[in-house]
Amino acid sequence: MGRAFVYVILGGGVAAGYAALEFVRRGVSHGELCIISEESVAPYERPALSKGYLLPEAPARLPAFHTCVGTNDERLLPKWYKEHGIELVLGTRVKSTDVRRKVLITATGETISYKILIIATGARALKLEEFGVRGSDAENVCYLRNLADTNRLVDVMQNCSGGNAVVIGGGYIGMECAAALVTNRMKVTMVFPEAHCMGRLFTPKIAEYYENYYKSKGVKFIKGSVLTSFENDSEGKVKAVILKDGTCLPADMVVVGIGIRPNTGLFEDQLQLDKGGIKVNGRMQASNASVYAVGDVAAFPVKLFGNEIHRLEHVDSARKTAKHAVAAIMAPTTGDLDYLPFFYSRMFTLSWQFYGDSIGEVVHYGDFSSGNFGAYWIHKGVIVGAFLEGGSKDDYEAIAKAVRSKAIVNNIAEVERAGIEFALRVGQQAATPESGLLVERPIYTQYATAGVVVALSIAGFAYWYGRRRRIL
Repeated sequence: MGRAFVYVILGGGVAAGYAALEFVRRGVSHGELCIISEESVAPYERPALSKGYLLPEAPARLPAFHTCVGTNDERLLPKWYKEHGIELVLGTRVKSTDVRRKVLITATGETISYKILIIATGARALKLEEFGVRGSDAENVCYLRNLADTNRLVDVMQNCSGGNAVVIGGGYIGMECAAALVTNRMKVTMVFPEAHCMGRLFTPKIAEYYENYYKSKGVKFIKGSVLTSFENDSEGKVKAVILKDGTCLPADMVVVGIGIRPNTGLFEDQLQLDKGGIKVNGRMQASNASVYAVGDVAAFPVKLFGNEIHRLEHVDSARKTAKHAVAAIMAPTTGDLDYLPFFYSRMFTLSWQFYGDSIGEVVHYGDFSSGNFGAYWIHKGVIVGAFLEGGSKDDYEAIAKAVRSKAIVNNIAEVERAGIEFALRVGQQAATPESGLLVERPIYTQYATAGVVVALSIAGFAYWYGRRRRIL
């Protein structure tokens, strides 16, 4: 048995939904497109799982957050796919692939063939067993990656309301889940090996602000330590977490957020890999021309960083790489993606955004005591990264422009004093050398100026030559 499609999207996460919408808008015909997903529901906005889904009152539930509501676009309910002739193959695992023959084999033995494949397999949560810790299969040890994980976490949390929760990991999942657990009146302790939370992005000063805010909500931090084992009760549930230094933390539930790994296993011997993911070009096309990769699993060139290969683990990248891949497939003249790396989070009443890269010298600004502050990262004299907490829509757009335009910094002290005004000047294009800010002007303006000079020169010569001929 087998089915054949022109386009197949393997994976049913955020990227699949945005790709499907783009296919429809670009005129895909009924019966040409298929989405294969191990999950039993149509694509949805994954960020909701660690935010609205965990609220104690009026929590988010499907169908409210199906894609593409995350960008205030259409909400693609299952009937939408049917109406547009898109086959949803849900609850289905693909066990093998052959990109040369353009064939996928499902766990049930069905063959699905394609002309163009989009790999949107995302990533899986790292498990404690991979670090030598046994017992993470206990029913009160929770991960958060998909809808099934989150339903389990909610059930466990509700069954031990008011109890002790230990969160392992100080990154995105750890911070967002800790906030949700506290909101649900759990007593929370966070454990992670780094010196401060969000170690891959936050500076120590930025991290201190968030840690102090969390402490004010009752969260305890144990930094520079790791979990080594669990203590279980007679039913196999975890009742305590044992740390490397012997500290014993009582636990009614454990939430683990220690990172992810891209799901590349089906393609490791068939496609070129890089940065842990599937290497693609600026059109999201893999080493096999009939294959594209998007989202967490894609390692692609970022123009802003001189076309260095990056693999970005964030919903914004999933949305935009998916749409660009479809554009490249449906319109062959589509150029390379010009992506500005973007990250954000919402925790309690806090909300921050970050653009670019966190390398180089850091300049902090603003009022940390009021929760309205930010930072710029300066590398080789230009802004390469910008962070802001508590900003307005205009403020966030301004820091994005500052990074994208590679604003040149001549006076770091002035930039620190200016703070968000520095970025706002970039948007207004009102920079002067005296203000400590210059904006790299696109090179085409230089060419335009040169063109005008040449044109005037030619016109002048033609006028002189014409007069000379009349005189003669």
